[in-house]
Amino acid sequence: MAISHTGASGGEERPWTFYALAILFGAYLVFLYGPMLVIYILSFQGPNGGVTFPMVGVSIGWFLDIFKPGQMANIPVSFSRSIALATVVSLATVTMSVAAGLAFRRPFPGSGGLFYLAVASLVMPSLLVGFGIGLGFRFLGLEPGLFTSALAAQLTWTLPFGLFAMFAVVNRFDRSWEEAASDLGASSWQRLRYVTLPILLPGVLGVAMMAFTLSYDEYARTTLTIGSKNTLPLEIYALISSATSPTLFAIGTLTTAVSFLLIAVTLLIVFRTQRRRGLLEHFPEKARPGLDPGWTSGFPQENATTQGI
Repeated sequence: MAISHTGASGGEERPWTFYALAILFGAYLVFLYGPMLVIYILSFQGPNGGVTFPMVGVSIGWFLDIFKPGQMANIPVSFSRSIALATVVSLATVTMSVAAGLAFRRPFPGSGGLFYLAVASLVMPSLLVGFGIGLGFRFLGLEPGLFTSALAAQLTWTLPFGLFAMFAVVNRFDRSWEEAASDLGASSWQRLRYVTLPILLPGVLGVAMMAFTLSYDEYARTTLTIGSKNTLPLEIYALISSATSPTLFAIGTLTTAVSFLLIAVTLLIVFRTQRRRGLLEHFPEKARPGLDPGWTSGFPQENATTQGI
């Protein structure tokens, strides 16, 4: 017989499995975030401290060491490379994912095979993918580089996830909005700009954030395709293999802060977009100047007049 407990508010009784799963979930959170918390704490280790407890004072000196010239690892430069590469990968992933999501709304000959071909790289070992791309560039006489072979290697990792996410978003898209815009005289470009993309914007931002973070810390597919310049994960790995100090923890703290900042900015943009969309639905007169509440901004005037607008 199941044991149940009544909540403090006298509400519905909960079975013992609820508390068992709650404990399991709590253990999962400790397992997931415990090591991260240890790294954050040790990054403030004192000048004479090491990479383990106990703490020997508190200091931010290890953070300052990251930016000192003459260090074994050039963290600021490799960080800027990672940011630049992740930005390009994110833009390319969003562009191709949105285009593919819109294209795959209607079946066409070979669509199934093309889809499986696009996501096949997920089932291949990452090192083999990177090795194959690097070997292919050298076979063609091309020099591996940051925005050539490394970009191609990272797209094989980010693009499949972008396709999965965008297909899920597009499949929930109500095409009657596009039909209504066409009835009001919108061209294909106007329909895409004023109707389709604004509705898909939260999903587009999600794909962009996911692609950026996947590229930002990618190691396996990049190590054999980057050429002579290291990204941040490769620089950190080289630093680990040569020396160990709390500077590594400081680097981990800063890079994690960048990731959380990116997530926070993306969520803020999504929240503001959803809030503005709700305001426009209830108060159409608050639409931005030049944008008609009926999505007819930029539409041919004669068509709007014909439709009685």
